[in-house]
Order: sequence, then C-alpha cells, then structure tokens
Amino acid sequence: DRPAVSDQAELDAWATRVADKTHLPARVLAAYGRAEMWMQRQKPTCHLSWATLAGIGRVEAGRGDFDASAIGADGRVAKPVVGPPLDGSPGVPAVHDTDGGKLDGDKSWDHAIGPLQFLPSTWKKYQERANGDGGTPDPQNVDDAAFTAARYLCSGGDDLGTPAGWWRAILFYNSGVPYGQDVFSAADAFAEASVAP
Repeated sequence: DRPAVSDQAELDAWATRVADKTHLPARVLAAYGRAEMWMQRQKPTCHLSWATLAGIGRVEAGRGDFDASAIGADGRVAKPVVGPPLDGSPGVPAVHDTDGGKLDGDKSWDHAIGPLQFLPSTWKKYQERANGDGGTPDPQNVDDAAFTAARYLCSGGDDLGTPAGWWRAILFYNSGVPYGQDVFSAADAFAEASVAP
C-alpha cells in the first residue's frame, strides 16, 4: 500500500508545482499529498484531501513552535515541536500525563507534540509509520504526523467530501468551533490557490 517510484516522482512534481501557488514548502505538501493518496487506498469512502491536512497544519503551526521550512529530507523537523503544558491554567485544559513523559518530556502534564500537535494519548492510538520501513512512528516526522492525522480524521467513518462529515471529523480532531472555522478557511484558501492559473 505504499507508492511506487513513479508515484513518488509524480507526487514530488505535484508538490513543487503547488508549493509555488500556496507558499507551503514542497516537502510538507508531499507529506500531505502522500497521506491523502494512502487514505484513498485504505479508506476510499473517507475522501480526505491534502488541503484539509494543510489547513490543520497551518492552524497548528500558529499554536506551536513549528517552522515548516526547517524539515529535513527524511521528514523530521529540525527542532522538536512541543506545545505548552496542558496544566489547567486559564484557557488551557488540564490533561495529566499519559505517556510518562516519553513523547513530550513532562511526567506531570501532557503537551501537544509534533507539527500537527497530537496529544500523546491520541498519537499512541492512531500512530502509523508513513514510509512502511517498520520503524517506530515519530510525531516529529511530518510524513508520520500527516499519515497519523489522516488515520485519525478518517477513523469515525465520516465522508469528508460532505460538509457534515468534514465538520464532524474536524471537531473530532479538535472540538473548538473557532478551530474548525480556522482550519476551513486555511484549507479552502490552499485548495483555491492550488488550482489558480
């Protein structure tokens, strides 16, 4: 269920072309495009688009310390992305540690991790290695993060090609309506830019 060499060449060419129009790094677009392609094969009724993943990535980048241009050829971020502690401070939910500090370095509170900002418990449930090499999935790898986000969004059985299904999946990812609105705006803008002449 992994792309052939010809698929990879076509994906890279697409990512380079769309990067010029969306101002997203081609390496990041390739991760989002690859996740869409794999979900089309694994769960074709989901209809997840790369633009939805890009919208989530844009919103999450604004919430964490993530520099999309600083991703290595292997997909790993140059500097691990770890959000603030979810310690119940004003406006922040309290989420006690669920991973013994393994992924976020904190044995008291959970932090959102990686470029797509997963809670450690969510990462543990949906994680998947994107390149199929049998290695351990890494939330700091944009390929693994995009594929895991795709699996998470498609886990509820919704058709993201419909408005109701898309909203249910996004609110499952993050239950805040303003969050969903921000993701929609970003995803819509990326999709529109990608087909502009």
